[in-house]
Amino acid sequence: MDAISMALLLFAVMLVLMAIRVPIAAAMFVAGVVGYLAQAGWLPLVSHLKSFAYGRFSSYDLSVIPLFLLMGQFATQGGLSRALFKFANALLGGFKGGMAMSAVVACAAFGAVCGSSIATAATIGSVALPEMKRHGYAGKLSTATVAAGGTLGILIPPSVVLVIYAILAEQNIAKLFAAAFIPGLIAMVGYIIAIAIYVRVVPGLCPDKTAVDRSELWSSAVGVWPVAAIFFVVFGGIYGGVFTPTEGAAIGAFATFLTAVLRRELSWKGFIQSMYSTAEATAMIFMIFLGADMLNSALALTQAPNQLAQAVGALGWPPLAIIAAILLFYVVLGCVMDELSMILLTIPIFFPLVMGLDLGLPPAEKAIWFGILVLMVVSIGLLAPPVGLNVYVVNSMEKSTPIAESYRGVMPFLISDFIRTTLLLTFPVISLYLVRLMD
Repeated sequence: MDAISMALLLFAVMLVLMAIRVPIAAAMFVAGVVGYLAQAGWLPLVSHLKSFAYGRFSSYDLSVIPLFLLMGQFATQGGLSRALFKFANALLGGFKGGMAMSAVVACAAFGAVCGSSIATAATIGSVALPEMKRHGYAGKLSTATVAAGGTLGILIPPSVVLVIYAILAEQNIAKLFAAAFIPGLIAMVGYIIAIAIYVRVVPGLCPDKTAVDRSELWSSAVGVWPVAAIFFVVFGGIYGGVFTPTEGAAIGAFATFLTAVLRRELSWKGFIQSMYSTAEATAMIFMIFLGADMLNSALALTQAPNQLAQAVGALGWPPLAIIAAILLFYVVLGCVMDELSMILLTIPIFFPLVMGLDLGLPPAEKAIWFGILVLMVVSIGLLAPPVGLNVYVVNSMEKSTPIAESYRGVMPFLISDFIRTTLLLTFPVISLYLVRLMD
């Protein structure tokens, strides 16, 4: 069997296992074991298994993942979401669709101390969805808004997805965070514009105007200063050279914990829940790491990545067309896989291919730019049917809205996503501007 056929067979085994509801980590691991055994035999497989887990988990950089996850859990339990939504609504609530716009801004602000898309959507949704329903917002608008806003949890630094990409691609985490900042703000503004157009084109989605007490703006601002302070301490320290991203994550987790305690929002039960949730999420991510590493080891034996690079080179396509095709593949793959699994499985295959393309960028900038593009299309996968994990999670919180309506509601946000991704693909300087200022 040739290399490409073997690689396709391994992917087929993985997809079949996923279809029968085998967890994604186990599906990748089993497919990898089968492929490694078929190509190298039993003894090489055992020799590989005894060392590859330690080789992966002994990396110091991985410790940043549970720390950022813990930071997000403390923010969730500390009631920061309510303060953020109240402030954003005092700022934007008077506009048509303003409460939906406020939910997007609150998601962006919460994402600055969270790093998880699902956690951002669920946490802000628990506050925003009842308020939008009470004020007469259509279910498809409110659920779609929170689902789309939740993706800002991975677009606005810190982002767990970016951390994983940095580890796989051996890139500087701080520079990747800097590169994601402007695209993340563009995403937030794009969603606000999408809401403004949507509520004017489709009648009946929301009230024409919602009464807002502007005097609440300054009083509500008091509740959000801790979020701003944590963000500036963590990222100011990282970019000021005071501490590393891992140390910054530890300081951020402690600062968020302290804020939650001082606000008297974090109970002992909430503290224990934060620890358990962080441990569960970390274990899930690390198990996916193991499964992806095993499958990638088997794919490396096939030499399929090298043959893929040669085949792509023989096509004679322009480099940007190749990047666009890879991004389109991510969008399709996102319909059946979660974002972490996609990153862990595909970056070892696509990253060498991209680095071999002549894009007129230095290698380090090329790697960072590609990482931001991947981050953008991964967020599309969180919204696009038939899975759209964010849509599924938010819709489960608002059961009176049929999920088909929620999927229809996210279409304007997906259009915004595609426009933003096209801009970032065409103009790399958008992602690289802040990175170049750091050099």
